[in-house]
Amino acid sequence: MLSPASARPQVMIVEDDRSLLGALTFALEAEGYRVAAYHEARRLLDAPPAGADCLVVDLKLPDIDGLTLIARLRDAGITAPAILITTTPDDRCRKAAAAAGVAIVEKPLLDASLRYAIEAAVLRPRSDGPDAKP
Repeated sequence: MLSPASARPQVMIVEDDRSLLGALTFALEAEGYRVAAYHEARRLLDAPPAGADCLVVDLKLPDIDGLTLIARLRDAGITAPAILITTTPDDRCRKAAAAAGVAIVEKPLLDASLRYAIEAAVLRPRSDGPDAKP
């Protein structure tokens, strides 16, 4: 479990399945993360918040696909590591995610794969952060 509020990383989740969104929010908050949860991509795109340490984005959203959303967030200046959650990604999806530097965690989320991917993402030095290498 993570410690003081000031040290708690923020995870931004975009998932249209409200039950899954609620479950992920609950689980991550129980692990000590701050969570910004969205069930529609357009709500996030209308006012992208700063300060996310990790993005967790569903591939199949009703208003935009997850990889396109991540690209648009990058264009808006959100550089946090991203994790794509999806069921049985095809080769095209895997190649596009790899090219964009986006990790994939497959649904159903029955094990700790997503938690481990988030931990790795928030611990990884970012190119725009204080630990960045020149």
